[in-house]
Amino acid sequence: MGYRLIPIGRICKIFRGWVHPNLLVRVSTLVLAVRNLSKKFGEFAAVDRVSFDIELGSITGLIGPNGAGKTTLFNTINGYYPPTSGKVYLDSKDITGFPPHKLFSKGVLRTFQKAHEFSTLTVWENLMVVPSNQLGEKFTQTCLARRKIIQQEKKIKAQAQKVLEFLELEEVADLPAGNLSGGQKKLLELGRTMMVDARIVFLDEVAAGVNRTLLKKITRAILSLNQQYNYTFCLIEHDMDFIGALCNPVICMAEGRILTQGTMSEVTNNEEVIQAYLGARAKDKALQ
Repeated sequence: MGYRLIPIGRICKIFRGWVHPNLLVRVSTLVLAVRNLSKKFGEFAAVDRVSFDIELGSITGLIGPNGAGKTTLFNTINGYYPPTSGKVYLDSKDITGFPPHKLFSKGVLRTFQKAHEFSTLTVWENLMVVPSNQLGEKFTQTCLARRKIIQQEKKIKAQAQKVLEFLELEEVADLPAGNLSGGQKKLLELGRTMMVDARIVFLDEVAAGVNRTLLKKITRAILSLNQQYNYTFCLIEHDMDFIGALCNPVICMAEGRILTQGTMSEVTNNEEVIQAYLGARAKDKALQ
């Protein structure tokens, strides 16, 4: 007597027919979950019991007036500051307090407000040094596994070539990275996140100091990575047009806490958000 295989899709349909819809559990698409995260410096709470979720394939925007705690939140999630309390989960696994290099190996990547390129290395070289555990980094391998090193370098160089073409940086590939414009350096930082398998990418003010032409290129690159390759982003930005073109949801912080989150329209029309921005501007004027 033989057995007939039933397609998994059909099994799911049969299962749905037996079980009440309210009892079905939705498969989680959460990449990152932050729960009651706090970071204090002395008695000052720069981040105060912050909780939010980031869905797979989303572009989440983080906005708020200066001093709201946005970059401190990024630094705490990404292991640059140890949290005072709270938890961070990646794919439901606790990564709270993991150092940056360990998070990097898990695909948690970030860029900074000021680009951190290797200024004396070429653009090519800045991309090629990103993948970890390269055979050529070990002295014994350089003597015993030269052929494997060459093969690995060819593979890495091919990936770097794809990145350069994607970001339209081929013309500056052989220039020292320190010679690039501010916008080109931001593109290079984005390109370095493409050299490994990123699970989530945190971008800190990627639009800051960038001219409008390059900003359009950065916007297109982020959208393409998200839509074509399902990249997940979380970005801090003060440029509301940039946020509006890219992000859903948008989270607004003030004084270390989350005020609200939702669509761009919902957030910008929220009374607490309006007051937070107006209050911050009044305070800035008083200090001038």
